[in-house]
Amino acid sequence: MTPPALRLADWRATKDTLHLYTQILGKIRLATTPPRNHWWNVPLYVDVRGLTTRRLHHSDTTFEITLDFLDHALVIRTGDGRTRSFELGTGLPVADFDALLHASLAELGLDIAIKQRPFGVPMTTPFPQDHEHASWDRDAVRRFGRILDWNDSVFEEFSGWFNGKTSPVHLFWHSLDLAVTRFSGRPGKALDANPVTQEAYSHEVISFGFWPGDDTLGGAAYYSYTAPEPDGLTDQPLAVGTWIEYGAGTLAIVPYETVRTARDPRTTLLAFCQSAYEAGARLAGWDTTSFTSNWCPTPDQLRQLQATATADFGRPVATT
Repeated sequence: MTPPALRLADWRATKDTLHLYTQILGKIRLATTPPRNHWWNVPLYVDVRGLTTRRLHHSDTTFEITLDFLDHALVIRTGDGRTRSFELGTGLPVADFDALLHASLAELGLDIAIKQRPFGVPMTTPFPQDHEHASWDRDAVRRFGRILDWNDSVFEEFSGWFNGKTSPVHLFWHSLDLAVTRFSGRPGKALDANPVTQEAYSHEVISFGFWPGDDTLGGAAYYSYTAPEPDGLTDQPLAVGTWIEYGAGTLAIVPYETVRTARDPRTTLLAFCQSAYEAGARLAGWDTTSFTSNWCPTPDQLRQLQATATADFGRPVATT
């Protein structure tokens, strides 16, 4: 399968609206789930129709909320068979989306108080006052759903190659990135940072993900980073992509369009993830042998995987 095209400029207004919708859903999830390490209780998940909170609990009721990219609706379902929904049309202002969602939850006896402000994004208007963001390009949203579904499947395959602690493949709504993270099992460095960041990086990680695009990086891209970042990381070869400075650290980056238009997009993305993992794990001293699962390709197969990708992009690959 070749994933569909999705240029940031073509759906920027819709992406920003969707991002704010997901923040509201994510805050409801945060308010109705017990805390988990690395904030694993807060993300959303890809499902067959779009994005979902998965199962939540409140006032002795089990429920889930789905942002349906096929019927373009918000749907709430309870464990006792009740349903509430509303259509998104060609775009609801964030204020209206927020009001309709809370009204629907209240009808089910489930209304949940949240902090009604965006988190970690350039938009700062409180949700109940945001009438600016109201775009919903139905075709772009459907394509984005297909892209998330494809990325989710590739990240799930890649996750199966690792035998250590691994996060679920999940969507962090503060940055709207689909991510999966591997852990060495060792503590990370103490950080002078906010509690969210401290918990996220309490242990050594190598993370991989997909961004739909932003003002800093431009169009959609795949990324990987190692934290704490070992010295010399940018000198390590990647099968595809490049290293860039980002914030206080370094990211391995490959544009979505590069992967999408490759002869074999799935092999290209897997090769990117594997080469970024090998680079970070090698320099950080991870015990990669014990972390190799029974389902991981053999060393020869991994070398062939990366050689297949570099045949198109001409990047050197580490042989270690």
